[in-house]
Amino acid sequence: MPNIDIAHIHEQGQDMIIAPLDGAFGNRTQGEQNSMLGAIQAAAHSAGLRGTAVIVWQAGRRFNFMGPQRWHPFLRSIDMRWVSANINKSLSW
Repeated sequence: MPNIDIAHIHEQGQDMIIAPLDGAFGNRTQGEQNSMLGAIQAAAHSAGLRGTAVIVWQAGRRFNFMGPQRWHPFLRSIDMRWVSANINKSLSW
């Protein structure tokens, strides 16, 4: 049963479910990445959380993310320290 800590926040009028994953996530295929994003989104909704899921990961010194295009400016403004400081929930599925 997968378990992941998330930051469930309300930013810029949007509910966001930010899921930090390890750096190896960037090595997965696009299909695997999309599948993981869908699984996190489904688990969040099953847990009664509102919002859209975003995946973030650190590859070396580079902060990467996968989420809605309209959120890219916000996601570029944060880093993994910010995400870690905002972890406030855990999801299991």
